[in-house]
Amino acid sequence: MDADVELRQLRCLVAIVDEGSFTDAAITLGVSQAAVSRSLASFERALGVRLLRRTSREVAPTPTGLRVLAQARRVLGEVDDLVHTATSGHTSLRIGYAWSALGRHTPAFQRRWAQAHPATDVHFVRVNSTSAGLVEGACDLAVVRRPLDEKRFESAIVGLERRLCALAADDPLARRRSVRLADLSGRVLLIDRRTGTTTADLWPPDARPATEETHDVDDWLTTIAGGRRVGMTAESTANQYPRPGVVYRPVRDAEPIAVRLAWWRDDPHPATPAAIELITALYRGA
Repeated sequence: MDADVELRQLRCLVAIVDEGSFTDAAITLGVSQAAVSRSLASFERALGVRLLRRTSREVAPTPTGLRVLAQARRVLGEVDDLVHTATSGHTSLRIGYAWSALGRHTPAFQRRWAQAHPATDVHFVRVNSTSAGLVEGACDLAVVRRPLDEKRFESAIVGLERRLCALAADDPLARRRSVRLADLSGRVLLIDRRTGTTTADLWPPDARPATEETHDVDDWLTTIAGGRRVGMTAESTANQYPRPGVVYRPVRDAEPIAVRLAWWRDDPHPATPAAIELITALYRGA
């Protein structure tokens, strides 16, 4: 059976139970008592079950009605959350990132944004996915460090970051001020293929390091600190994740990494241009 259920019917059932009578439910909903009765009757017909037991003294849910009532409350709560999410874009800006946000520019961005846009709160959200939370609906803007191929997204380059090598503090290379790509060709490189910016293609075909996969920055750092693996990452990771036992050294012959802001092409957040402008200014000033 395909039941045609409407939100007004759910609200009607909840109001009758909460208020204890059809009359009080009508007052709460701002409709007539007859409208409440019709709504409940159509709901029961659609489901093919009796939801309320009515006597001259009280209105009480049937056993089936109790189960439907619990589901109705959950559905209405989710609808309220949906409406809040859709209509509160101007009061909140969620910025997603996979491993690191804006590095050392993150606190500066938060402070300057709060001063310039006090009505729009910024929240940074870590989602280790290719889109840094855009596809998952976890953010409005995403900080990504490699291009998103999907045509449903727009993006803009807001800055450049150096590539750094992450090493155990007692690694012989840690004594140097910087390293070269060739210094790492004989090592095992710990990489994240989903979101990372490091691939074996950075090296010539005959001098590529072996690779091993990871999917979490904390695991990445823990493994590197143990001295068994090395890593390469954007400069922002070093700023956001200092770790005892791990040192970062610039890779002086590696190309810098472009930092991009990405957003939904057909539904950009109203604050997107302002965020791009401020983040670009921070990177340019550095």
